[in-house]
Amino acid sequence: MSALPGPAAAADPGVALLERALAYTRSTLATVTPAHLCLPTPCDRWRLGDLLAHMEDSLDAFAEGALGTIGLHSAAPAPLDERITALQTKACGLLGAWSAATTDVVEVGGQPMAVGTITRLAALEIAVHGWDVGRTTDAGLPLPEAFARDLLPTALALAIEHDGEFGPAVPVPADAGPERRLLALLGRRSLPRR
Repeated sequence: MSALPGPAAAADPGVALLERALAYTRSTLATVTPAHLCLPTPCDRWRLGDLLAHMEDSLDAFAEGALGTIGLHSAAPAPLDERITALQTKACGLLGAWSAATTDVVEVGGQPMAVGTITRLAALEIAVHGWDVGRTTDAGLPLPEAFARDLLPTALALAIEHDGEFGPAVPVPADAGPERRLLALLGRRSLPRR
């Protein structure tokens, strides 16, 4: 992922983005009920239950990154109430871990990556999947405009490299706002609520 924004500064601004992403996503997770688990999400071929499992795995991986290495493994599925509680608990732990992190580089699959890159990627993934959850549950909580604008550089870098993390970019009008441009870069269509 060479096109991602550069190395972390002494005070990593990615941690502030991460805090905003976690706050936004916690609000969308609060809208999930058992009736939503089998609904399709904006993530191609994933039901909401699949997305929640992926989100839990991502939180685990990003928390490991604060210690210097990200391992790739998957948590066992849990009942909905346990999964939502686990996601909320892990979200708080993730922010704490990155706020206290002292490493400058994180090893991902044997490759070094700057801490600032990891925290911005974590913020982007958490925020966009939070939007996916809200879209699926029909909560329709928009990403705040300033927050979406701050995430755009990382989303653009991911769209340029397109390693399959998100769907392929979709076209938007030239006058589209930051949320719509951000979502489009990651293959989401910002459609009216169902």
